[in-house]
Amino acid sequence: MIGAGRGRRRGRPPASLPTSAASRRSEHSISCWYCDCKIYALNDALFNLGWNYARYMRAWFSVGVYLSLIALVSISLMLLWESIGVCYFRSGSLSAWLQNLLTSGLSISIVDTIIIIMSTILSIAFHEFGHAIAAASEGLQIEYVAIFVAVLFPGAFVALNYDLLQNLPLFSMLRIYCAGIWHNVMLCTACVIITLLLPVMLYPLYVSGDGLMVIEVPEISPMSEYLSSHDVILSVDGLKITRTDEWIKILNQGSTAKSSDPEFLEGSHRYVATSSAKGYCVPDSWIDASKNLWQIRDKLPCPDELIAFEKAICNGSTILTEKTSIGSDQKEVEGKYCLIAKDVVKLRRCGIGWHRTEGDGSSCACFEDEHCLVPVLTPGISWIEVSYARPYSLGCLQKAGNLLSSHTANSNLGQSPCEGSFVYVGDLASSARFVRLSHYRPRWALLLFIADIPYILENGLSSLLHASAALAVINCLPVYFLDGEAILETTLSYVAWFTPRLQRRILKVCRFVWTVLSVITFSSICYSTVLHGVV
Repeated sequence: MIGAGRGRRRGRPPASLPTSAASRRSEHSISCWYCDCKIYALNDALFNLGWNYARYMRAWFSVGVYLSLIALVSISLMLLWESIGVCYFRSGSLSAWLQNLLTSGLSISIVDTIIIIMSTILSIAFHEFGHAIAAASEGLQIEYVAIFVAVLFPGAFVALNYDLLQNLPLFSMLRIYCAGIWHNVMLCTACVIITLLLPVMLYPLYVSGDGLMVIEVPEISPMSEYLSSHDVILSVDGLKITRTDEWIKILNQGSTAKSSDPEFLEGSHRYVATSSAKGYCVPDSWIDASKNLWQIRDKLPCPDELIAFEKAICNGSTILTEKTSIGSDQKEVEGKYCLIAKDVVKLRRCGIGWHRTEGDGSSCACFEDEHCLVPVLTPGISWIEVSYARPYSLGCLQKAGNLLSSHTANSNLGQSPCEGSFVYVGDLASSARFVRLSHYRPRWALLLFIADIPYILENGLSSLLHASAALAVINCLPVYFLDGEAILETTLSYVAWFTPRLQRRILKVCRFVWTVLSVITFSSICYSTVLHGVV
């Protein structure tokens, strides 16, 4: 959890205040589980900024009060409702959303790790900046800004004079308490707007919409033998892709599941459902040539350069493979064919597993001298065709007759002499993690040294959006040490028929209940993340 505690805002007033904020620039305290650094140098600058524009700041933070109250009630009720589902091991929409917010940016690369750390720091800093400016606009002097680490969790807080804070009107107190959440929401909004404007901002130097450029493929990735940095992925299984989420979706959906082996009889043949639905119309001459090779090898696997195929037909929405006899080793061998994958992929497609557009045929029918063959895959292994181009390679630039540029914005990579394609057979989900892709590529080869900038901007904005949204959601919950606790306490004071004693009881019960529910929910999220992993 990303902490954003409100030290010295609530509870008892501080035993002693700094004698002179200007005389001490910073100080720190360290214990076995907690350490912090108190910064006094920012006090005057923050106070002057908030006080000089107090009128506008109060109007700004007043809007944040209403949004924060709606968010507190809504998220608290959603958490209460979904905690029942968590107890029955069901994941609700809020839990799934929180898991996406907290884990969507996880990656193994150093660049992505730095992006996540910087996004977290900026989200916390902007959150605390809101509290500090809101307090200054109410004329409340800041004692110090503290950065801390509790156990292993980082956080920050703005320390205020408790006595002066309690003397403020209730709505002024709410403006201060809700300022952090409001600023995180506005930061999320800014990230969305900048992301939408990014194509226009990058247009002078970068091209987008004609494939995904490979930023990095680590040597440990199974894709490293096929792709290299600055390659442009054009399509997967014949489907053009222009966004990284499309790439991830295709690879996640492409993994084959273990077959349940439903069987039925049709004439004198027996058919069994297969895990692959992508086929090719293979000429009978190829099949005859493959029979001899397979029979020579008996039941041994195909050579490394060959892939095993079997005949298939369509049965409604299912691809079925023909097996002339069950239990006969010789007949089982006769149903398999070893073929060269790079030659097979050039043939006409059949089957129902391909991504098709309107007007494409979807039947398994082939010509009379052909049969529809599908690759034999083990559970968890998939078959995909990837088409790519290498517009920045020296050979490609020479063939294009331009050593200074690759393609213009209106170029068609499909007509480039530098295209290639390959068939990847393996675990697609694990492969997707290792390949770093960008929607943008430089207009000219001379700009390859800044090819990573769009990737950093895209992922930085996405990570900042998720970190800021997660911080806002967490602080909306009325749990111990977070903004939601102070917001709920101040809001209860508005209810005239609540006695101070009843207010304390309600606050105590709500604080305990939602703290327990939060622990249960976030524990389930952590368990699910560790158990299933994050892509």
